[in-house]
Amino acid sequence: MVKIRNVKMADLPELVVIENLCFTKEEAATKESFEQRIQMIPDSFFVAEADGGVVGLVNGPVTTANYITDDLFSQTQPNPLFGGHQSILGLAVLPSYQNQGIASALLNHLEKQANAKSRETVTLTCKQNLIQFYEKHGYVNKGVSNSEHGGGVWYNMVKKLG
Repeated sequence: MVKIRNVKMADLPELVVIENLCFTKEEAATKESFEQRIQMIPDSFFVAEADGGVVGLVNGPVTTANYITDDLFSQTQPNPLFGGHQSILGLAVLPSYQNQGIASALLNHLEKQANAKSRETVTLTCKQNLIQFYEKHGYVNKGVSNSEHGGGVWYNMVKKLG
């Protein structure tokens, strides 16, 4: 049974492990970035718990832009109470827990929270191999992103809320 809840600072060591298993060294959020996000945006940072530990995460700040910009990965501002665009900087699940619907559950939880706060969209970037996953969840591929994060080619994916 998976439980989704807001992040706590005590989750930090597990978050770093998950992030480094799921992303390349260049793409992975650092321990310092996670500390900043936990402090600044706990209202849009959620973890999935199973078997007594954290097995997945989703997080991102609310932004005024409808696409992700690279500065979001290094500078976190507190979220406005209402409005804006909910970004997703990271969605990751421990490899041993993948393909069990946990990423979908985290995505749905974040969307529900964003909708309740009148966010216009949920916006993220993903690699080509994940476009289909996000399209299945109602996201629209808006083409190649300007992001140079981690040196990869990223695609802008956007889902309208409301």
